[in-house]
Amino acid sequence: MRLAALAYLVLSCTAAAIAQNPHVPKWPTKENVYVIKNFRFGTGETIPELSLHYLTLGQPHRGTDGHIDNAILLLHGTGGDRYTLMNPVFSDVLFGPGQPFDITKYFLILPDDIGQGDSSKPSDGLHMKFPEYDYDDMIRSQYIMLTEGMHVDHLRLILGTSMGCMQSWVWGEVYPHFMDALAPFACYPVELAGRNRMTRYIAIESIKHDPAWKKGEYTTEPVEGLRGAEAMLLVMGSAPLQMQKSYPTRAQAEKYVDDYMVRAIAHVDANDLIYYVNASRNYNPEPKLHTIVAPALWINSADDFINPPELAQQIIRARVLPKMPKTKFIILPITDATRGHGTHTQAAIWKDELAKFMAETEKK
Repeated sequence: MRLAALAYLVLSCTAAAIAQNPHVPKWPTKENVYVIKNFRFGTGETIPELSLHYLTLGQPHRGTDGHIDNAILLLHGTGGDRYTLMNPVFSDVLFGPGQPFDITKYFLILPDDIGQGDSSKPSDGLHMKFPEYDYDDMIRSQYIMLTEGMHVDHLRLILGTSMGCMQSWVWGEVYPHFMDALAPFACYPVELAGRNRMTRYIAIESIKHDPAWKKGEYTTEPVEGLRGAEAMLLVMGSAPLQMQKSYPTRAQAEKYVDDYMVRAIAHVDANDLIYYVNASRNYNPEPKLHTIVAPALWINSADDFINPPELAQQIIRARVLPKMPKTKFIILPITDATRGHGTHTQAAIWKDELAKFMAETEKK
């Protein structure tokens, strides 16, 4: 989920709906656009031009074999964009000299996924006639952008948060030898079902049941439907301990919700939200997890409502991890530093684990 700009909102995935391009990058970035002609989606639908926007930091380095060997792909969450991981709590901790993603050493690539940021999306004009994309389409478009647009045929690492976490697992299955390592943060590599799908379905249906939505052909945003959808997304990304500490009275809690709604609804398109929330509908990497060959550092947090630790005890440790012998799985305990699902962007908490993993997977 994308991150917002202010205070606690910057730490919660759902508050991502609140701000577009929340940070003016302090790091030297380069803006890029790549257009894929006649892109075919998994549904069989096509679009004459699929425009993909992305940021890069650092410079590509070619090894003795002539291939780029220092590229890192950073994948944002649902509703996010290429600026999401430019958030200082992520970039300031990781991009500097001697840090895990030191931009004097690595070539960082941060894309806007299909349907999000400035990449092609329903609100560009097609509305609900836009092809019904899913994660497989996103990953295939990323692959085309990298290989044909950037001439990057190998990645040092893929790090993904939330939706990007889920995409990381699929990347490892579809293109198993394309990356040296994976770092999926804040997701589970099982079918997106149960409460996770229910909450997303509630958000989508809230919009569709608003008469003002008009089957996607509205001229003004369906505000009541959006309020219901954003309310569900707010709860999904919340961290109970931090919410209680930051808003300890009824008045403060209610004001937070009211302020959140004003900001959220001002910066979201209803059709876009339906599409990017529903893009996870086909996600289920579990049957092919055994095909992943890249080592993985997988980190979740115990206060993550979307990916609760109970599932790890009942499903992940018994059923999933045995299929992934090269995967290190960590559930971070709840502390004053964790931020629920948004812990995936709080790099200071897990930076040491990432640095160790980068060293372990460095090719000698």
